[in-house]
Amino acid sequence: MTRLQEKYRKDVIPSLSKQFQYKSNMQVPRLEKIVVNICIGKATQNPKLITQAAEELGMITGQKPVIAKAKKAISNFKLRQGLPIGCYVTLRREKMWSFLDRLVNLSLPRVRDFKGMSPKGFDGRGNYNMGLKEQIVFPEVKLDKVTDVNGMNITICTSAKNDAEGKALLAELGFPFRQ
Repeated sequence: MTRLQEKYRKDVIPSLSKQFQYKSNMQVPRLEKIVVNICIGKATQNPKLITQAAEELGMITGQKPVIAKAKKAISNFKLRQGLPIGCYVTLRREKMWSFLDRLVNLSLPRVRDFKGMSPKGFDGRGNYNMGLKEQIVFPEVKLDKVTDVNGMNITICTSAKNDAEGKALLAELGFPFRQ
């Protein structure tokens, strides 16, 4: 069991139960999955960028990414149907908890001019979306081997019923929200 998962069981469940008056521990919101997505627009001209981004995403998450292909052809973007344009990983269970722990405690403090996460990233159902502008904030990425700096989208899916419960869950887990 990871450090963050122990914190969830020992501290977060009682705290949220008291805050929202849940009758059972099973009503307390929990993390379901984390989806990490990298989309590379330059991949239409240089397909090698996809394989490099997939390797970096694999190092960051500890799981092999899936290559995402274009669903439609868009002539203005020189994009053909079936052309690889990104990669993504869906994390669950142990890998999800360890990734979230590394994200909150190691990577977010390394972001340049970091003032906290925006509280506007919730979707109305308790899920949180955030973006990172560069993948080099993760300690697993070797700066010598990086040729192109890519951003990534991170979606944290919870079982919360609304944004207030989702925000309370993530704040208890240590997410640094802006005031």
